[in-house]
Amino acid sequence: MFSASDVKELREKTGAGMMDCKKALQETNGNMDAAIDWLREKGISKAAKKESRIAAEGLTKIVIDGNNAAIVEVNSETDFVAKNKEFTDFVDMLANTIVKNDKTTVEEVLEIRVDGETINEKLIALIAKIGEKISFRRFEKLTKNDDEVFGSYSHMGGRIGVITKVKGANEEVAKDIAMHAAAMRPLCMGRNDVDKATLEHEQKVIKEQVINEGKPAEIAEKMVIGRINKFYKENCLLEQEFIKPIDGKTVSVETYLKNNGGELISYTRYEVGEGLEKREENFAEEVMNQINGE
Repeated sequence: MFSASDVKELREKTGAGMMDCKKALQETNGNMDAAIDWLREKGISKAAKKESRIAAEGLTKIVIDGNNAAIVEVNSETDFVAKNKEFTDFVDMLANTIVKNDKTTVEEVLEIRVDGETINEKLIALIAKIGEKISFRRFEKLTKNDDEVFGSYSHMGGRIGVITKVKGANEEVAKDIAMHAAAMRPLCMGRNDVDKATLEHEQKVIKEQVINEGKPAEIAEKMVIGRINKFYKENCLLEQEFIKPIDGKTVSVETYLKNNGGELISYTRYEVGEGLEKREENFAEEVMNQINGE
C-alpha cells in the first residue's frame, strides 16, 4: 500500500493533481516509478485530447551564445499560460538546447534528451500539468563569423522577437535594425526576396487601379512602375525608411547601415500566432469544458 507522504512525493515529482497521484499509486500498488509512468501515460492521453484546440498565443525567445544564436516560438491557447513560469522555463530550456545543437527540424529537436527525458516527453508532461494545448511551432538556429554581430530585440514580453546578423557594424546598429523590423513588419529583406506570387498579385491590383483611373497607356505603364517601387519601399526591410531620423533627416535602413559601415546578412522576425487561426473566446464553453474535465 501507500501513505499520504507517498502521494505528496509523487505530486512533487510530477506536478500532477493530488487525486491523480492517489489513483496512480492505487493502480500500481504503491510502486513510485510505475506510478510516474502511469501518470505519464495519462498525460499522453490528455495531451492527445487537446490536439484539436487552437494555440495561437505564446512566446518567442532569443538566445545568443558566442557565434551561435537561436530564435524559437512556442504557442499556448491563452495569454495567461504564456506568462506561467513553468511555460516560460520550458521555452528558455528549449531555446538554450537548440543553440547548443545542430538540429534542423522541430521533430529532431523534440528527440533531444535533456536531464534523462526527451524534449517531447517534457512537452507532454507540461501539457498534462497545465491543461492547455502547447505547441512547439518553429525555430531557427543561426551561426555568424567573427566579423559579424547579432542584434536582437524582444517586444511586448516576447510577443515579437527579431534577430539580425550584420557584417561590419556594432551590436547597437544590429539591434537598431532588429527594433525597426519588429515595429515595421517587413515582408522580406530586399526586392529580390519578394515572393513571386505576392509580386504578381500586387502588379495585377495596381494595373486594375490604373485602368480604372482611365490613364493613357504610356502614362499607365509609368504609374505601375512607380507604385511597385512604392510597394518595395513599404515592404522590403532594406528600402523602408529607418524609424529613427538621423540628424533630422529620414534615410532608408540600407543607408543607415552603410553610414555605419554595416551590411545586413539576414534577419528573422517571429510574431506570436502570425498566420494561425485565432482562438474565439466562449466563456460558457470554457466553463463546461472544465466541468467535464476536458
